[in-house]
Amino acid sequence: MGRRPRLPALAPWLGRAEKAFLVALAAWAVSGPLEVAAVTRLVLSLALVATGGWVALKWLRRAIRRAIWRLRNRLLVAYLFIAVVPTLLIAVFAYLGGIFLTAQIAVYLVSTEFERRLEELESAAAGLAGLAPREREQAWQRIRTLFGEGRPELQVLVRERGEIVFRSPADLETPPGRHAETRGAVVRQGHLHLWAHATDGQREVTLLAPLTRGFLAALAPGIGEVVIVDIGEEAVPMRLYSGGQGSSGRRASLAPPRHRLDVALTWGVPIPVAVWEAPGRNASGLLAVRFRPSTVLDVVARPQAQGANLLYWLYLIAGAFLAVEAISLYIGVSITRTITSAFEALYEGTERIRRGDFSHRIEVRGQDQMATVSESFNRMTENLERLLEVAKEKERMQAELEIAREVQRQLYPRSVPRLPTLELVAQCRPARMVSGDYYDYQAVGDSSAVLAIGDVAGKGISAALLMATLQAALRTHVRACLERAAGDVDVVSTSRVVTELNQQLYADTAPEKYATFYFGVYDEPRSVLTYTNAGHLPPLVVRRGKVLTLEVNGMVVGAFPAARYSESRLELEPGDLLVCYTDGVTETENEYGELFGEQRLIELLLRHAHRPPERVLAAVVEAVEAWTRSPELQDDLTLLVARRV
Repeated sequence: MGRRPRLPALAPWLGRAEKAFLVALAAWAVSGPLEVAAVTRLVLSLALVATGGWVALKWLRRAIRRAIWRLRNRLLVAYLFIAVVPTLLIAVFAYLGGIFLTAQIAVYLVSTEFERRLEELESAAAGLAGLAPREREQAWQRIRTLFGEGRPELQVLVRERGEIVFRSPADLETPPGRHAETRGAVVRQGHLHLWAHATDGQREVTLLAPLTRGFLAALAPGIGEVVIVDIGEEAVPMRLYSGGQGSSGRRASLAPPRHRLDVALTWGVPIPVAVWEAPGRNASGLLAVRFRPSTVLDVVARPQAQGANLLYWLYLIAGAFLAVEAISLYIGVSITRTITSAFEALYEGTERIRRGDFSHRIEVRGQDQMATVSESFNRMTENLERLLEVAKEKERMQAELEIAREVQRQLYPRSVPRLPTLELVAQCRPARMVSGDYYDYQAVGDSSAVLAIGDVAGKGISAALLMATLQAALRTHVRACLERAAGDVDVVSTSRVVTELNQQLYADTAPEKYATFYFGVYDEPRSVLTYTNAGHLPPLVVRRGKVLTLEVNGMVVGAFPAARYSESRLELEPGDLLVCYTDGVTETENEYGELFGEQRLIELLLRHAHRPPERVLAAVVEAVEAWTRSPELQDDLTLLVARRV
């Protein structure tokens, strides 16, 4: 059966978003030829747009992360949002606020003057309404002279009890109804007028002032164009008169821009506009001003006696702000370059360290915190370089210690003497790589064995070397004794062996080097153990539920050349358990500083005395480890266990 071909794996960059987009694109593309329902096509289109936006957003995030990976770019983005964006927002706010303020000022100037003209017209109408008929003509001529100069002819209509008693010009038509007492703008025959309608009893006076471009421009000279336009829902024609006396027909032109921001603006205020032909009806008009901010500032800040100019001071303040901003930008760029250059140096240094070049040093510039960090980095690399050398030296020493450990392991006896009445087992657990404890046993002939255990002062290599010297010296002296006695173990004196061993160690080692030592010879035919204990912890013999403590026959070996040692004998009975140990058993402390102690060891031996020697040894080691609750031993632990069968 043939093997099924495997589909090629998708590119690593195809995630869930890309897969969803491809599925939506395929479904949308297939839906066209299949002529699916419009609703289904719409749903597929929305799914395509949604998954496409998901992919675009995901790729945009990746691009942003890639772009701001460098610290310099991150700082630039931070400055952009911290300094540039708020500055731009403040500038835009100030510009828009200035535009709004100038617009309000322009409209205020125009509307205030417009209202003042209306008040004059209203006062004139009220004055005519209160005059007697004989005084009306003279007052009218005076009003025309004061109010109508520079505009089209001022028009008046006076009625008493509904009858027209005076009007000018003569063809001025009367409204189809009665208007209420008012003032403002009115549209008559499609043209705009200022008007005031006043009453005094049965007398009504209406004054009309046709509006021209020149009249509107004169409301606020120099600002710009002023117009009134219809903004109501029902369109009402509102045209200005194009002619008139004097300069009434001139149109105010918009001043040229002084800079790019000096744009043309249009602002206005709504005003009611009465309809002459329809009393009681008002249209909606807008008194609009088309101006430039510079012209408004010129009007507001016209030079006074000292020649002060508001625009000049505004430019001066803006220039000062720009200068401060430029200085701030320079300081920010300088600080940024200092930070980024120091960071780049640190990054380069870390890369060199990652490649193993610990000799690289960073150039320290300035006296700021970045310089302190650079100095710390240089000190760190120096320390790392030294630590690397120490680590290499330690690694070399570790290798040598491993070799020493293996050599020491080879020094311990490899085989147990096979005696019918004696079972032997021993173990040494070094606290470090190598141990200063020593144990030994070897067969002497076919019916005897020698036993030894020692504890060299100190730990580590020096103790291990002295331990090796002790073992070599012991075996040499035992062999020499046997040769002198022609192989007769009965004449081997433990005290003599220990005495010679003491003299040799004293002669061959430093004065501060010594060891506790226990040496014994077991004679199987007589079941007698002859031993010499040179300052070692007394071995224990468990016999029928009791514990016997062996004697100490002298001081430590290697300390004094004239030291003398005696020997002792003990007959081992069947079932006796002999336990020799070092201080790594009894002097081990727990977390509260309490010693394991000899009494706990005795109780432990009494509980396990019936078990085989190897089980007894394992029980003691486990109890000591449980007592310390630590994976590491505090001292070398050595046990030698023998049972008389």
